[in-house]
Amino acid sequence: MIPPRHLWRGDWRTDSERAAQAAEEEAAARRGAVQPPESSPQAGSASQDEAGYTGARKLAVGGLLVGLLGISFAGGVLLERDDGPEALPAVSSDPVKPGKGQTRASSIYAAASPAVVSVRTTGGAGTGFLIDDDGKVVTNAHVVGDSKRVTVRFGEEESHPADVLGTDPSSDLAVLSVDPRDLPRKVKPLRFADSRGVRVGDVAIAIGNPFGLDRTATEGIVSGIGRHIAAPNGFSIDQVIQTDAPINPGNSGGPLLDDSGTVIGVNAQIATGGSQGSIGIGFAVPSNTARQVVPRLARGERITRAHLGLESAPASPGASVGAEVRRVVPNGPASRAGLEEGDVILRLDGKDVNEPADVSAAIADKRPGEEVEIELERGGRRMKLEATLGTRPTRTP
Repeated sequence: MIPPRHLWRGDWRTDSERAAQAAEEEAAARRGAVQPPESSPQAGSASQDEAGYTGARKLAVGGLLVGLLGISFAGGVLLERDDGPEALPAVSSDPVKPGKGQTRASSIYAAASPAVVSVRTTGGAGTGFLIDDDGKVVTNAHVVGDSKRVTVRFGEEESHPADVLGTDPSSDLAVLSVDPRDLPRKVKPLRFADSRGVRVGDVAIAIGNPFGLDRTATEGIVSGIGRHIAAPNGFSIDQVIQTDAPINPGNSGGPLLDDSGTVIGVNAQIATGGSQGSIGIGFAVPSNTARQVVPRLARGERITRAHLGLESAPASPGASVGAEVRRVVPNGPASRAGLEEGDVILRLDGKDVNEPADVSAAIADKRPGEEVEIELERGGRRMKLEATLGTRPTRTP
């Protein structure tokens, strides 16, 4: 199989190194003139968690899924802790009404594109977008990689340094911080929509920097919802939005907008079918995942999720329900509970399991340490087991 590739473009190394050096020199000069705050969020890689394993690999059938393919599911919903930040608000707006001589897409582009940035590291480049007046920028974790500082640029303006406040490989999201003084005048941050309202056939507009072409707009529709793609750490991201709006290397981390110009997803991956560019199958991390993850990353939190520790697949042909256990992680929660390869999970935490995705969904809002009941079939006999959920490891076991 062709090795997977990231969606972002990585041939700007020389330019990026020059930009990074200039950014460091500028930042050093500012540090000499401005007293830094008493504390600032530190860059870090968030801890991952996990639900049941299953196949993001199925998306690679018949074509290449650009991204890292893995075997596990990452729940798309995080349970908010009492001491944690609230999720970012979701807004609902009427569709944009084009002005005279404008199309809907051009009106949305005119309003949204000033908040879209190019993001560059020494290893490559991608896209991001401004979400508040304090200079916070959202992008993909795979764009940032292990960098603690990157450079950003609004259009043709000069490059500026940006600190990496946090990354979450399980959702492929990262948050950057740009000095508010470096923001363009009158730029309006983009707002998130509630992705639960997204429907197949809805308008989808992507803005990004494909192949280094600054703030390119493409238009299409939402082609599918509830998809699953592989995260950079090998787990899977669920509730993903599929679009036929053409996106290519360099679009990673850019916004996917609805007809009101609000963000419904963060562009992350494409299926290529062996080609070097878009074949009309792109995937975006849903806005509701970003709304929950971003505030935690912005304040330097480590993201934790529940972990069951098994790989599942659809039940054998002819079976209408259930997810068959294909692999049990040694010494993981499922293993300690007594699950075995070949077991067919029928219910989990009181919820019916009709397909592998239901295993993930059943524990998506659970915390590590909570117990769940698993009803399964083994050798024609039904039985129940109790499992104590663990904490998802940083990479798939």
